[in-house]
Amino acid sequence: MSMPDNNDIEDPEHADRLKLFSALGSETRLRMLEKLTEGEMHISELARELDISVPVAAKHANILEAAALIQRKVYGKTHVLKLNNRNLFNALDMFAPSKTVEIEKGATLLETLKKVAVVEVRNIRGQENVVSTNGEEGFFVYEVNGEFSDKTVSNFTFDKNSTVMWKKLEPVSVLKVKVKVRDKGPEN
Repeated sequence: MSMPDNNDIEDPEHADRLKLFSALGSETRLRMLEKLTEGEMHISELARELDISVPVAAKHANILEAAALIQRKVYGKTHVLKLNNRNLFNALDMFAPSKTVEIEKGATLLETLKKVAVVEVRNIRGQENVVSTNGEEGFFVYEVNGEFSDKTVSNFTFDKNSTVMWKKLEPVSVLKVKVKVRDKGPEN
């Protein structure tokens, strides 16, 4: 029996990883992504900002687009690029350990989590909240089949096979605001 090949590109998840890491493996593409954090940009404007030619910028944009890290809108001959924030953040999900668990229909998410992890639960304002997963304290949220739920872990029940993404909210900045305070002018 042969061992599975780690380079098997038949696995769509593996192919997505290769595209992602290939896209992030260039200083020029990283600079493009950094510039796009400021907002949408015409590809020619981006090329000018990075001091590269438009054809070179277009080549790099194609790679970022194939990795779903940016989105492109075309208006005639004008190409406008913007970050695909969701995919950029979801790219990190591939590093999460994956576990499979079998449960009875109607089991809660909390019961399910307890089968695959050490969870600490505290009652906060009348609701059970997970405050630690495998010894890691923090604030946790979850998605079931790609959708966030407004139910607590004790109230969410399973009635079909699902994939849960259990996420610890990390202090990642989404906006840096530099506040400059000036003295008040003279009062009238």
